[in-house]
Amino acid sequence: MTIDVTVRRVIPLPPEWVAGYAMDWRHDAEWTQGIRMAELTRQADDGGFGTGAEVTRTARFLGRRIDYVLRVAAYEPPRLLDMVSVVAPMPMHVTYSFEPHPRGTLAAIRVRGGPGGLLRLAAPLFSRQVRSSLTKDLRDLERRVSEQHGGA
Repeated sequence: MTIDVTVRRVIPLPPEWVAGYAMDWRHDAEWTQGIRMAELTRQADDGGFGTGAEVTRTARFLGRRIDYVLRVAAYEPPRLLDMVSVVAPMPMHVTYSFEPHPRGTLAAIRVRGGPGGLLRLAAPLFSRQVRSSLTKDLRDLERRVSEQHGGA
């Protein structure tokens, strides 16, 4: 993997609220930078969303449209959602985690992957852009969950 970026933020709300919103693929376009659309394109073996389910996302990144499919590798609400790309222009592994914190929830997003070949030379620039996007994601996640729960 050419990049490995983790961003964390303490969100002053209960983990169940934060994770409940963030782990629901129907909210992806509301708080995740660049995502224009998300669709559950394969259900988990036991139905619905869970391990084995696949979400197809359409995003814009660095001015380009990107369509990719993430498969749920681990789903342990309200603590962990781990997803790996199965169709994407580059390999990607995204991990969302939510842990209790004295001031609410310690939310983290980790992205591993990135371009290969000659594009690997751009990994430092790519990493900075990913870090910036993930920082905005967690800020927007906090705002959305606060709004959903009446500014709690």
